[in-house]
Amino acid sequence: MNSIAIVDYGMGNLRSVSKALEHVDSSAAITVSSDPEVIRSASRVVVPGQGAMPHCMQALNEQGLRETIIDAARNKPFLGICLGLQMLFEESEEGSIQALGILPGKVKKLESGNITSHDNPKIKIPHMGWNQVHQTLKHPLWQGIEPDTRFYFVHSYYVATDESEIIAGSTDYPTPFTCAVAKDNIFAVQFHPEKSHSAGLALLSNFLKWVP
Repeated sequence: MNSIAIVDYGMGNLRSVSKALEHVDSSAAITVSSDPEVIRSASRVVVPGQGAMPHCMQALNEQGLRETIIDAARNKPFLGICLGLQMLFEESEEGSIQALGILPGKVKKLESGNITSHDNPKIKIPHMGWNQVHQTLKHPLWQGIEPDTRFYFVHSYYVATDESEIIAGSTDYPTPFTCAVAKDNIFAVQFHPEKSHSAGLALLSNFLKWVP
């Protein structure tokens, strides 16, 4: 039986993620928890998140979850969602804070000159709503999901990495930015699969079947 721990550090859309996972596999044992032992004993780990990176890292440290998440990201199928993607990188411009440093790269502001253009100078921040995801890496979590399928986004920051081989998806707003990464047993996305209807459910279903 699949046992999935959804990490609760006080900053995630936990109920929606849990309900979506239950929908795709009613037989799975799904637990929302902040207990490091429960998370360590699960066969798969999902780390969602919404909010500000400084509050995120503070919460992880205060609840003793920093090393637990690092361990999970190294040793079992791991899905990061939104802030759960961003925390995997080295540092963030949001509060100039150090993140977990599991993946190489930095979290940057969308409005820091990276998305504006002469043709479209008034890009709305946060980036909120449906947008196409370009699959840049063949991966089991994309199985059955058509290229350029739309997923739901809500964010003001994005990840930038020079390690192109870990980039699994990109989105144009209007300039391309990385919206999905994959390395070994890690898959993480900037969009919200739990809010992305059938495409999001397909991705979650693929995660529950994935054997890295």
